Amino acid sequence: MVWRITLFILMSFVIVAGLAFPVVKSPETWYQFPLIPGLEEKAKIIFFHVPTAWLSVIAFLTAMVYGVKYLVKKNLDDDAKSNSALQLGMVFAILATVTGSIWAKFTWGAFWHWDPRETSIFILLLIYGSLFALRSAIENEDKRARLSAVYSIIAFLTVPFFIFIMPRIMVGLHPGSANDDTSGPVVDFRMDFNMQVVFYLSLIAFTILYWWMWKVNYKSLIIKDKLSKKLI
Repeated sequence: MVWRITLFILMSFVIVAGLAFPVVKSPETWYQFPLIPGLEEKAKIIFFHVPTAWLSVIAFLTAMVYGVKYLVKKNLDDDAKSNSALQLGMVFAILATVTGSIWAKFTWGAFWHWDPRETSIFILLLIYGSLFALRSAIENEDKRARLSAVYSIIAFLTVPFFIFIMPRIMVGLHPGSANDDTSGPVVDFRMDFNMQVVFYLSLIAFTILYWWMWKVNYKSLIIKDKLSKKLI
């Protein structure tokens, strides 16, 4: 119960701060954010865009960890936990893509530019989307769990490259690209203190939200599997 109250308070504060706190040239109070050249009001989307991208990485990592556990113990519960994380990973990756596209529209004039970071997350969506196609094509649950575990391990090896390396070594429009010289304070976490507070609280809140959603989704998958077996 305590963690649910904490989640509600944190998420409420992040939403209010992310939407209502103004961006001004010279902040005079704690609820004002400083103006970041090139981003202005649009900088506040970082409180939602980055956490969703962060959770997609956490979810894919969780899927890999439980995939490894399945290969070691051959426990189908681990496969269900891995599958639950995969589903959430796709959801948050799509949300990161959507929020990033909105940011791109108001910053660069169009929803999509095939920027290195946009391209990398698109490739990840294809990689993990293929895993769902693989799972749906195999009826034997042990074979499905084994192949899914191996795939999730191999797939996650690409995540650090596409999320953290490729967008930073290539020239692009996204903050943090190799040619970025205007929005460094956002990427390098040299933000104003009050922005840092909201940003890190957002990461904490979204992480707790992911943990809760993962547990609920895992239990629902177990219940669904038991019901389907009873109907056979």
